[in-house]
Amino acid sequence: MQRPVLDALLAARADKRAVALVTNLDNGRQALLDGDDVTGDLTLGSVVLDRIRQAIADDRSGALADTSLFVHVNNPPLRMVVVGAVHIAQALVPMATLAGYDVTVVDPRHAWATDARFPDVTLSTAWPDEALTALRPDRRTAVVTLTHDPKLDDPALLVALTTDAFYIGSLGSKRTHAKRLDRLRAEGLDDTQLARIHGPAGLAIGAKSPAEIAVSIVAQATQALHGAPAPATAP
Repeated sequence: MQRPVLDALLAARADKRAVALVTNLDNGRQALLDGDDVTGDLTLGSVVLDRIRQAIADDRSGALADTSLFVHVNNPPLRMVVVGAVHIAQALVPMATLAGYDVTVVDPRHAWATDARFPDVTLSTAWPDEALTALRPDRRTAVVTLTHDPKLDDPALLVALTTDAFYIGSLGSKRTHAKRLDRLRAEGLDDTQLARIHGPAGLAIGAKSPAEIAVSIVAQATQALHGAPAPATAP
């Protein structure tokens, strides 16, 4: 691997950017695709670049059909930031972990955010806006607020909506969510920004129990991650 390609790859990993290392299996030439930047001695046409970007979006490494190219996708890990160390979080965290997320639970209430309630989970007792700012959600990060408390959920949402988080969900009834949107509008957010919030969080599957609600949230985050269309609902 050429030094410029290696340096670019290491820099992208350190900055948690999604990139792809492309190798021509016939001659060994390589290129690193990082957004619109291409580093290396391998020339890539626009059609091939589009296919490589799709491979990055799909998190899929492998040979590129009908070419001599092999694409090695280097995506940052999936992350989920859960605001609220509540009982639903206790069901959501293990499900999200099984789905491949590195989960952080944020709750400044020390009595809730404990190792006993969330063993082997990264916990933050910082205020949610401070925690989200430090965690820097990217396009491989989902943010879910669960507290129903505007003092905790709203600051988290205000920060999350300034990031590239691919999924932002907030628990609560339709009435609760309508009031939430009114508060966020009062903070200066417009309808385009607010439309990024999935509220109530989770797919509409009739979930009632904490475990069922957790399933619906993980499913909706998966749907958003892969850009799948929302399922049709009955009239």
